Amino acid sequence: MQLFDGARTYTVEVGGRTLSIETGVLAIQAGGAVTVRYGDTVLLATATMSKDVRPGINFFPLTVDFEEKLYAAGRIPGSFFRREGRPSEQAILLSRLIDRPLRPLFPKGMRNEVQVIVTALSTDGQNLMDPLAIIAASAALHISDIPWNGPIAASTIGFVDGEYIVNPTAQQMDRSGLNLVAAGTHDNILMVEAGANEFPEDMVLEALKLAHESMQPVVQLIQQMRAEVGKEKAQDIQYFLPSPEVQARVNAMAQGKVANLLAAGLDKHALKDSLSEVRSEVEESFDYPEGDEFTALDIAEALDAVVKAETRRRILEEGIRPDGRDTKTIRPIQVQVGRVPRVHGSALFMRGDTHVLTIATLGTPGDAQRLDTLQPAEEKRYIHHYNFPPYSTGEAYPLRGPRRREIGHGALAERALLPVIPEDFPYTLRLVSEVVSSNGSTSMASVCGSTLALMDAGVPISAPVAGIAMGLIQDPETGAYRVLSDIQGLEDALGDMDFKVAGTEHGITALQMDLKIKGLDFNILREALEQAREGRLYILEKMLAVLPQARPQLSPYAPRILTITIDPEKIGKLIGPGGKTVRALQEQYDVKIDIEEDGTIYISGEGVGAEQARDEISRMMEDVQVGKIYTGIVVRVEPYGAFVNILPGVDGMVHISQLADYRVERVEDVAKIGDELTAMVIDVDPSGKVRLSRQAVLEGWTVEEAQRRDRAVSSRRGGGDRGGNNGRRPRRDRDSRDRDSRRNR
Repeated sequence: MQLFDGARTYTVEVGGRTLSIETGVLAIQAGGAVTVRYGDTVLLATATMSKDVRPGINFFPLTVDFEEKLYAAGRIPGSFFRREGRPSEQAILLSRLIDRPLRPLFPKGMRNEVQVIVTALSTDGQNLMDPLAIIAASAALHISDIPWNGPIAASTIGFVDGEYIVNPTAQQMDRSGLNLVAAGTHDNILMVEAGANEFPEDMVLEALKLAHESMQPVVQLIQQMRAEVGKEKAQDIQYFLPSPEVQARVNAMAQGKVANLLAAGLDKHALKDSLSEVRSEVEESFDYPEGDEFTALDIAEALDAVVKAETRRRILEEGIRPDGRDTKTIRPIQVQVGRVPRVHGSALFMRGDTHVLTIATLGTPGDAQRLDTLQPAEEKRYIHHYNFPPYSTGEAYPLRGPRRREIGHGALAERALLPVIPEDFPYTLRLVSEVVSSNGSTSMASVCGSTLALMDAGVPISAPVAGIAMGLIQDPETGAYRVLSDIQGLEDALGDMDFKVAGTEHGITALQMDLKIKGLDFNILREALEQAREGRLYILEKMLAVLPQARPQLSPYAPRILTITIDPEKIGKLIGPGGKTVRALQEQYDVKIDIEEDGTIYISGEGVGAEQARDEISRMMEDVQVGKIYTGIVVRVEPYGAFVNILPGVDGMVHISQLADYRVERVEDVAKIGDELTAMVIDVDPSGKVRLSRQAVLEGWTVEEAQRRDRAVSSRRGGGDRGGNNGRRPRRDRDSRDRDSRRNR
């Protein structure tokens, strides 16, 4: 490969494979740009910062986007325009995964817009992009001119055949009981996203330690890149922080009032209204000396700092939270199932002021979501959607579809319940969690509501799942800390950690952790996991007191699905030319038929139609067996015998000599078109022609006896029906028989 001037490539071994990071070739005008390669998976990451600050904003405008280009997999998009449109759900989730560990490491008070873009250039379908995307973004930021306190790295941990695997391939991940992605610095872990098949807490902690250990060579590599090719960090950045003078004056005016309000144990809205009154009083009494540069926004931020400091102090020193709880107490829980009529399953889960209504819908296999992404999966048959409408927080703003946060929370709840969905359950499942009231931990409330909605619908989940959100308050100077169970909105906003844990009584099924500090000690993590386990078991007890197990029958409003398996070689026969056969079956029995490549057939419908369609398909796929007795309909009559339809698409011929246990003069005397006839299969020739005997059934012959008698009769006829006359008697025999018949008359 040709080398370009200025190109630098750095390599390191990770998970037994080579990870290479190149810079100096692509996107040279970005603030920082790298190309990361692992196997044949290649990602381009860029990081750029605006020089100007948007006026009037009081937040850090960081944007992280993952660009999912289907050319990376050699595919053309399936849209009408044949180009990528809005990002897929998988791309949005990956964008969030990159964002979460990057954000805490930017300087406080930064207001310059920063944009990180990670583009998939190539994917080999085996090396997972999640950790690579985080590594690429970290390297691009660290060698750029953007102020950032990195670097970080990431790794994926799987668990296959009793062993942990670093950065498993997609093929290995299919067999893994754990899918854990962690990102961190040299010292600590910053972010975790995991799904597991009921893993005990100690095994999850072991996986986290392995993840942190395995990412260290990459952290060192990025540090080396910074030292050798990194740009000088921008020095002319303005940081928007309250001046010490303003903070001191606000402290003097508001600290006592804020402390009294927090001690009063007010609910969310009462506390918010009271703090707004304090803010108004402070602003009105605050002098704006001529020439001072502070604004009302500075005063508001200073007051927020007072609320944060006093809230954290009370928790750290007294162990008392804003609503009066101690650190382990969970808010009051109420549960109701079957609340919504006609739907297949529903549950309302209420924990304090957080209320989530979840609706379960059972669909056919054909309702599965088709995926047109770079991820290995091609479809989903378990789907969870999470909606966070403005009224849930007493606000009003336009509805513009799901935001990234809603997509992320839905995916987390989906991951939490996926391990308990039976693999042989033939339905497509869609759960929708409507947050009707919010005060923190709504994603975990949707996990609890989803479990109950599935059980209400009669879905035989292997175990109920509950979720709890954990928080942390830690003194950065002394290291003193408190782990909080079931955090509410204020504790999430003012705390140092948002740690969501979902699972059954046996172990963890999903885990998500985000930090606002620069790392978390493993001893604190161990304590948080154990405290979460205690809280999860308490919540499960409350849930199961209302609905102890899944209902024994599916909802009467859900479709009924029957399953059969056929030889994959016969799928074409079932489908028919241009789908004619399967369409005819669907119309005849008023059902929907879904066909899998492995020969699994799903038949969904109401009443007896599904059973009739199943029986018809079974007959179509059945191979004719010599010696077996079939009942069919006469479809054609010839002078030499009757043709009987014994299986769909299969006709057999009963010779006139085999139609009865007496001499038959005319075929029509025994068998007319439309008559039902029972006969034994006595022969199937190499071309597939089927020979039947009704006499064998009437006389009770074995198949061997029926075949012997048929050979004897055929021999007396000169083998006419076994030769080229297609079963017809020779003309001479038939004329002689007619003359005999006239003489007898």
